[in-house]
Amino acid sequence: MLRAIATTGRRERGAAIELAKEAAAHLGLEYVERRGRSIEELSREFGVEGIIVAKKNSLRLLTIDERGFEREIFFHPSTAHLRIKALRSGAADRMIEAMGLTEGMRVLDCTLGLGSDSIVSSYVSRCQVTAVEINPLLAYVVERGLATFDGDNRHVLEAMRRVKVIAADYLDVLRAEPDGAFDVVYFDPMFRHALERSCSMNVIRQAADHRRVTSEAIAEACRVARRRVVLKENARSLEFDRLGFKNFVGGRYSPIKYGVITIDR
Repeated sequence: MLRAIATTGRRERGAAIELAKEAAAHLGLEYVERRGRSIEELSREFGVEGIIVAKKNSLRLLTIDERGFEREIFFHPSTAHLRIKALRSGAADRMIEAMGLTEGMRVLDCTLGLGSDSIVSSYVSRCQVTAVEINPLLAYVVERGLATFDGDNRHVLEAMRRVKVIAADYLDVLRAEPDGAFDVVYFDPMFRHALERSCSMNVIRQAADHRRVTSEAIAEACRVARRRVVLKENARSLEFDRLGFKNFVGGRYSPIKYGVITIDR
């Protein structure tokens, strides 16, 4: 976990202070009064790489990279909103196609990130989606966003509220689940070679889990899944071969490809 503290925006008062203190208590962090200091000043003074910042009714995770650049991570369902809008208009979604997902199916998303894939899975399945994130700071920011973000699209909001977040190592979660506990187990790890146009992923790169998916994790996923195990990767990735994926979903010219293992259970 990133070394971190919790604070508020520069001019926040009242509810934001309470929210920052609540986040600090939940995450086991020190709460620090802002007192007009910049993020860079707080990072340097307290020797931390991450700062949870409460602004009004939302939380943000600010990270400082090795070059001193500030990255701000916050929850917003924008990508999921666009994908759900497209699905409602009859368009296909490659991830949903790879999952073979239909209403009533249960999904274990091993790599929550900013939550877009989990929200879209929840929308299609109309079921609770269990989403795992190893970074507790990122998990908490997204979990709170899923529970409190408001808007006028009830389909997106309902899907968001059905996502259950677990702050843990997905391998530990997989090991603890019984055989066939989920219909689909899904992995979207950080790509070994980032796509330059994937701005949202570049923002969370410092806070994300950079470990390669292991053969043990795939074996456990195949035990836990009733129907499919799906891996999202760079289309040219060698990870598919390494992990035993032989079947694929993805556009001919797409930089993204989904590897699929079909479970005969």
